Amino acid sequence: MAETLGSLCDKLTIVKLKQWHADDDQRQNSLAQQEQLLLREINEFVHKATSGEILEERLTFASNKVYTLEGNSVPDVRGTIGEVFSRLAHVNCKLWHEQERVYSFEEVPAEEKNAVVKQLAILNLERNKCIDEIDRLFRDAVLSTPR
Repeated sequence: MAETLGSLCDKLTIVKLKQWHADDDQRQNSLAQQEQLLLREINEFVHKATSGEILEERLTFASNKVYTLEGNSVPDVRGTIGEVFSRLAHVNCKLWHEQERVYSFEEVPAEEKNAVVKQLAILNLERNKCIDEIDRLFRDAVLSTPR
């Protein structure tokens, strides 16, 4: 996948989640290095985008998810870049905990299994909407700023 601001923000929230849940020093050190690399990559991406070094068509890369709308309603994602980034972090937290249930799926009561799978799908769709919206907002901001 092509890197965009939204995809980099997504990666950063996942690294932060891993840091929160990791309990050994070696893993924490590795995650700290990943975090620093992502922060540099985000800063470089923003700098290059705002200075015109990244072409407009590379500022967004829509997820283009194909799914049945009926029964898969995903809330609209709107707000500022910061607000949508915050929502992305929140969605990824919810995804993390729902995914934890899948790791021990045999312990999930049979009557709840479909709901768990459905919730994962809905959260992933919302996650992609957040990524796409960050990209759209950033592209619009870059294009409206004189260079």
